[in-house]
Amino acid sequence: MTPAGEELRARLREILGAEGVLTTAADCAPYLTDHRQLYHGAALAVARPRTVAQVSQVLACCNAARVGVVPHGGNTGYCGGATPDESGRQLVLSLQRLNRIRSLDAANYSLVADAGCILGQLQQAAEDAERYLPLTLGSQGSCQIGGNLSTNAGGTSVLRYGMARDLVLGLEVVLPDGRVLDALSALRKDNTGYDIKSLFLGAEGTLGVITAATLKLFPKVRDVATAFAAVADVPAALALLARLREASSDRVSSFELIPRIAVELTTRHIAHVTDPLDRAHDWYVLCEVASSHAADVMEELLGNALGAALADGLVLDAAVARNERERAALWRLRESIPEAQRKDGASLKHDIAVPVAALPDFLVRASSWVSANALQGRLVAYGHLGDGNLHFNLNAAPGADARRFLADAPRVGRAIHDLVREFGGSFSAEHGIGRLKVEELERYADAVELDLMRAVKSAFDPHGIMNPGKVLRA
Repeated sequence: MTPAGEELRARLREILGAEGVLTTAADCAPYLTDHRQLYHGAALAVARPRTVAQVSQVLACCNAARVGVVPHGGNTGYCGGATPDESGRQLVLSLQRLNRIRSLDAANYSLVADAGCILGQLQQAAEDAERYLPLTLGSQGSCQIGGNLSTNAGGTSVLRYGMARDLVLGLEVVLPDGRVLDALSALRKDNTGYDIKSLFLGAEGTLGVITAATLKLFPKVRDVATAFAAVADVPAALALLARLREASSDRVSSFELIPRIAVELTTRHIAHVTDPLDRAHDWYVLCEVASSHAADVMEELLGNALGAALADGLVLDAAVARNERERAALWRLRESIPEAQRKDGASLKHDIAVPVAALPDFLVRASSWVSANALQGRLVAYGHLGDGNLHFNLNAAPGADARRFLADAPRVGRAIHDLVREFGGSFSAEHGIGRLKVEELERYADAVELDLMRAVKSAFDPHGIMNPGKVLRA
């Protein structure tokens, strides 16, 4: 540790107290490795502020010392965005102790929460107030709302409610020099110049640190119906989606595409997951319709729509959840796919999106490429069909050399992402850029857009201390 590093540690202890600064290897270890174990960094220290004022002081101190700051939330990201580099000269800034719900205004359908609040806790607070927070993720029991907003998280309800940025009314952000942007207004209408707060949504902590947010709430969901349906192919799934949207007055909240291999992986590797249908089929959808009116009888609506689709050959078989236990079992299958992939072995992951209508053609071409060019891999393509976002993953085939399979990641990723661009899509639909996809952003982003991003970064963070090397090269 250099004298300058020791001096900064001492100053941080003055600001945060001894318990607010972690320096031992054991204490820092949980903050130095990303969720997927792709990156293993080192840190000068881990700072754990309790107040916005402390965050402000820490950033001002690091800005003056030209020390990089890596904001850290629930560490559930897939792209290494919350992990420091290997130099040991960056500070990890954990938001976990900023975890207070500041207010909930049921009449205004909004709540104000610190960045360190766990998403599931906010969902429960909304539920207790007879309201609904629709941001729904598999990691909602551990992810933090600040990280969700910094990565513009997606999830399973984007079809109806939009991405995380669509749920934000206001933000509080600490800038790199320590100034605090107070834009926590709960107004729905406010046309007063540039929407500065929107720049921090999806910026992954590269422009400042989100410390609180004002979030939109919705009427409490009082009737929900969930079904698992087998379909002949992806075009049939899209046709079913269109029918359900029309039949439900556009109250489809989730519409997930699941291939047969995903059912096999989850039933093999995840306890208490069973195949919902008696016979195997190539493709399935997990669909859900919901209403804030208890008398809507969504189960009957969904059952009738699926029955008509079955008669017309769009649906081959279906199981409608009859109670909350069965509904939870269906969602457990869907949400366990990533874990099942990990347990099955090495995998190559691609978080892509193309226009919804183009998904069938994209899947045909991309699957054909995988079959011809990735002989050691098995395709596991699943995800949010309703909004065009698929997790186009490959798992190592039985008997494959895992090291050789993983070494092929750049070639496979380039081919898939090039095809995505050809279809007018995105190589990063909901997981962000982080450290993992910096080169991809440089390759695929519009040149003017990339120049503007660099200009924004320079204007907000002229000394480059905020999450260096993430999104844009340091």
